[in-house]
Amino acid sequence: MSYTIRHATAADAEAVWRNMSDESVYEGTLQLPYPSLERWRERLAPTDGVVGLVACAGEEIVGNASLHTNPKLPRRAHAGSLGLSVPAAWQRKGVGTALLGAIVELADHWFGLARLELHVYVDNEAALALYRKHGFEIEGTMRGYALRRGVLVDTYAMARLRDRPQIARR
Repeated sequence: MSYTIRHATAADAEAVWRNMSDESVYEGTLQLPYPSLERWRERLAPTDGVVGLVACAGEEIVGNASLHTNPKLPRRAHAGSLGLSVPAAWQRKGVGTALLGAIVELADHWFGLARLELHVYVDNEAALALYRKHGFEIEGTMRGYALRRGVLVDTYAMARLRDRPQIARR
């Protein structure tokens, strides 16, 4: 199945909020259960240095991702970080691949980022496989990084480094 990837807008807040309310999403991210719809309205408002995307199957939003750049930090302007979430009903159907592909395309070809970073729980095998498929490598383990269901869990710090951008020649 193919998905339409587009910029997230304030009008998407309720659909994104529903997706972020999915147990598999908040357990696989740093989000808390019972997210606030108002908070998601705020998060989807235009913000310097942040690009939000949604994946759509027809009219239904089936996943979301964000690219966070560093326009006010000159020494980190070459790097960005990302977040990605897909509710359980849409996992392992190519939604994450479509969203991550779009984020990598933006980072490489429109923002010229040399480094793209993320954190992922060490037990999230599906996400690890997705990130590796797109060139991310584990750089380290963050021990006891986040609290999940009362237990401190480890995450991997992963990054994708890209060679210098190509220069178009006549």
